[in-house]
Amino acid sequence: MERVEAELFTNGGNNAVLRLPGRTFPGVLVQGDSLHILRTAVAELSDLCEAGAVEEVRETAGLLLSDMDLLIERYTEALRLHGIRLPF
Repeated sequence: MERVEAELFTNGGNNAVLRLPGRTFPGVLVQGDSLHILRTAVAELSDLCEAGAVEEVRETAGLLLSDMDLLIERYTEALRLHGIRLPF
């Protein structure tokens, strides 16, 4: 394990926006449990697609998209507040 100092752009809770040394742009720290939930949602989408369950796919994809939009909003707001251009 290596200890490094990082720049924290939001509070340290879930989905903290921070920049590691040597990186131009900050990233989003996703906690392990949140990462697992995200992976589970993608796996569910895959299973639903294979089953041809279009309505369930639409609903699950909508929820996943909403969660991702919240992450992007938090990220873009943190960068805006600190005068950093977006990498996308």
